[in-house]
Amino acid sequence: GHSLAHAYGAAFDNPGLMVACVIGDGEAETGPLAASWHANKFLDPVHDGAVLPILHLNGYKIANPTVLARIPEHELDELLRGYGYAPRYVTGHDPAVMHQAMAAVLEDVHAEIRRIQDEARGGAQGHVRWPLIVLRSPKGWTGPSVVDGRPVEGTWRAHQVPLARVREDPEHLKALEAWLRSYRPEELFDANGGPRAGVTAVIPRGTRRMGANPHANGGLVLRPLPLPELASHTIDVTAPGVSGAEPTRVLGRYLRDLFSRDDDRRDFRLFGPDETASNRLDAVYEVTGKAWQARVEPVDEHLATDGRVVEVLSEHLCQGWLEGYLLTGRNGMFSCYEAFVHIVDSMVNQHIKWLRTARTIPWRRPVASLNYLLTSHVWRQDHNGFSHQDPGFIDHVANKSAEVVRVYLPPDTNTLLTVAEHCLRSRDYVNVIVAGKNETPNWLDPQQAALHCARGAGIWEWASTFPQREPDVVLACAGDAPTIEVLAAASLLREYLPGLAVRVVNVVDLMRLQPVTEHPHGMSDWEFDAVFTTDRPVIFAYHGYPWLIHRLAYQRTNHAEFHVRGYREHGTTTTPFDMLVLNDMDRFQLVIDVIDRTPGLSRTAGGVRQVMAETRQRHHHWIREHGEDLPEVRNWTWA
Repeated sequence: GHSLAHAYGAAFDNPGLMVACVIGDGEAETGPLAASWHANKFLDPVHDGAVLPILHLNGYKIANPTVLARIPEHELDELLRGYGYAPRYVTGHDPAVMHQAMAAVLEDVHAEIRRIQDEARGGAQGHVRWPLIVLRSPKGWTGPSVVDGRPVEGTWRAHQVPLARVREDPEHLKALEAWLRSYRPEELFDANGGPRAGVTAVIPRGTRRMGANPHANGGLVLRPLPLPELASHTIDVTAPGVSGAEPTRVLGRYLRDLFSRDDDRRDFRLFGPDETASNRLDAVYEVTGKAWQARVEPVDEHLATDGRVVEVLSEHLCQGWLEGYLLTGRNGMFSCYEAFVHIVDSMVNQHIKWLRTARTIPWRRPVASLNYLLTSHVWRQDHNGFSHQDPGFIDHVANKSAEVVRVYLPPDTNTLLTVAEHCLRSRDYVNVIVAGKNETPNWLDPQQAALHCARGAGIWEWASTFPQREPDVVLACAGDAPTIEVLAAASLLREYLPGLAVRVVNVVDLMRLQPVTEHPHGMSDWEFDAVFTTDRPVIFAYHGYPWLIHRLAYQRTNHAEFHVRGYREHGTTTTPFDMLVLNDMDRFQLVIDVIDRTPGLSRTAGGVRQVMAETRQRHHHWIREHGEDLPEVRNWTWA
């Protein structure tokens, strides 16, 4: 159901392009395609190209009739006109007659599209009704009419293999030969099997050939983005944790400046399901609006016919538009609530498969990466609750081709900016960035952030104790909320167990945990052992489902000592810290884990463990009485 969304994505910011999109009546029953009819409300006849939908009604799917082919003609016409199209109809079964009728309609709609564009580009305003073609032809047209006494052409059987026993049934073989000879191959091919001159004479030349069209090999026209200077957006950090920022709000200002630099080129767009402002990227509205061609009310904000932010409450459309935009040589980002990006699971599957296959074709040029920004994430759904808590898209993507997939969990604002710049420069990847929108401590200055992101994972010596000693325990983290909890746990351990050697490790590039033999970003065994040790307990606080860390690291020497905390499907509408407590990833539980798993501490630190357990109980009562987190949690800073 993605064809029409891809077509509109290809037409955005492509004013000289006309995209003909053939839509099967089976595909037309899918949710993504049903929503795609509304894409004409986002297509600007001035700055964009045109899309010509061709709805092909042949009446059947694999084994059933299709809805749009069976509803009364007047209902179909009303439906398509209600979507805002001006339908033209081509109906019949005689190929010679149908070809002429189709050619005539194509001439008419081509002229109509050019008229609409010329008037709009000449300054005319008003409602536009784009043409659409409905083509009715028999299922299995020109194929075998009857096989084994059963009708095939014009029935659902034509969707199957019509002659399935040609190897053992002489009648089937004879029917196959008759079918193929009905196309008069002797008129098309010479004695050597090559096409005759009359055939080659009608083939378009140069880039007019479908396979040589640069829009179908978008890397040919792709240009590097005019990215803003990162230094003008990074946060000055005099010491870890002394200041804070809203990471996505800062990123929004970076994207705003990118839109400004890209104003004359128009080859970058931001797609999202009605969440740009919610995800705190709304600084972009200072320089561009939201694409919109329908009626505008006085109360509306930031709507513009030429807007380059595209919002529609359909993740399918956002994904399809962005894919079409990227595959035709442009750049973009898809911003989405983390829990609802799952809606496009099957679509990203296909895009990853396409990218992996395209890498093996020498003439196909690299295209810009598909960049996801997943925010409003699982740990900060304070008012939306359980329905909005699901970090599993990472697991889904991590199963896919290692050559294509990248997952980043920046712990603060400067690392988010560094990761975003890297992803916007990259080619032929699917990049998943998970970052919070709420205020987060600034841990690393710009130089440290750049170095940390280049490493992908590293020891934070400033947060560790006795860094020159071999650690007694490793506290590891991946994600912004887990990073806060690990650092808070490290601070508690400094206070309560000052002789304990604690190593703090942060992972920003999740695929670094895999062996280098499994993923290009993976660590060699000696690198991994140098960071995580070969025999010390590792308490790992992770943004998503904890078993993914075990899957990524199961081949490592020290995997048996890994104890991972993460989201365990315990959620509700509650305070931020209570979400962590519900899933046993809070700082007090992490200290308990250190005591339970570090040799000797269970015998000597029982009192500290009791304090931590009692604090968790105090938290439970406090939030029910006061409706907010404990003061020592709300006011905590890294000392």
